[in-house]
Amino acid sequence: MEKSKKELKNNEFYLTKWFDGKLSDEALKQYVSEDDITVYKKLKAGLALYEKLESPVEPSFIKIKERIETKKKKSRFKYWQTGIAAAAVIAVFFTTVFIDSFNKTSYSTTFAEHKNIRLPDDSEVILNAKSVVTYNTKTWNNNREVYLDGEAYFKVTKGSNFTVKTNNGSVLVLGTQFNVNAYNDYFQVSCYEGKVQVSSDTKTTVLAPMQSVREINKTQEQWTFNASKPTWVAGESSFRSVPLSYVIAALERQYDLKFDASKIDETVLFTGSFSHTDLSLALTTVFKTMQISYQEKQNKIIQLSK
Repeated sequence: MEKSKKELKNNEFYLTKWFDGKLSDEALKQYVSEDDITVYKKLKAGLALYEKLESPVEPSFIKIKERIETKKKKSRFKYWQTGIAAAAVIAVFFTTVFIDSFNKTSYSTTFAEHKNIRLPDDSEVILNAKSVVTYNTKTWNNNREVYLDGEAYFKVTKGSNFTVKTNNGSVLVLGTQFNVNAYNDYFQVSCYEGKVQVSSDTKTTVLAPMQSVREINKTQEQWTFNASKPTWVAGESSFRSVPLSYVIAALERQYDLKFDASKIDETVLFTGSFSHTDLSLALTTVFKTMQISYQEKQNKIIQLSK
């Protein structure tokens, strides 16, 4: 049987007091049925809350609904604030990245290509094959810093510190001529004029003219040489006790081809050079001296074997 309006109104009063914590469960039982108490306990605990609030309600639900809506608004406002903060951080990040990228200048070379570059301070960079050099035009006057992936010969004009950064280490100079080779895990620096400071995870070394330092797999070696500039600038790559795998990689960069070295030992050391202009001569120079046979296959792949 449906409840009378008077009963509903009384229930509304006591349920509201109970919900506000002004009436205990035991006291509530004096005014409402056990079934009503069970339902309202579930409501108070948040069970089936949205389902009951969306259905037609008696006046006794109005205050409960208002309190829940207030909590929901606070939660939404909190999430909204968090969302705005996150969006702001993301916007600043992407704006910074965009502006930073916009101010950067990059030069790159492809297979068998050399490229001469003039920096804003009139310093000169000669890029070897398959290399990339990048610098920031906006900050250049206060920070002469370039990023190199590959090999390059630098002729730096005197001035503030000039830094070359690579994945393997960095080179700091004031004004000098030097060569940096930083392909993959290979890192070699040769000084031709002035002094350079070479820093890696292993150690920091200062090079005088005609000194070189090389680091392969965290093992560092230093020696002296007698040359006015790198041989590759004149079209010939030279090596001093280098694992054959690095020589093969250099051949691939200069001639745009691939080697299948699965049948040979690539860890053997090679000392010598090869030409950038004559593939047949280059192959003979490198592999005949190592007693390695080579055979050209399809798609510019050369098979190596003992």
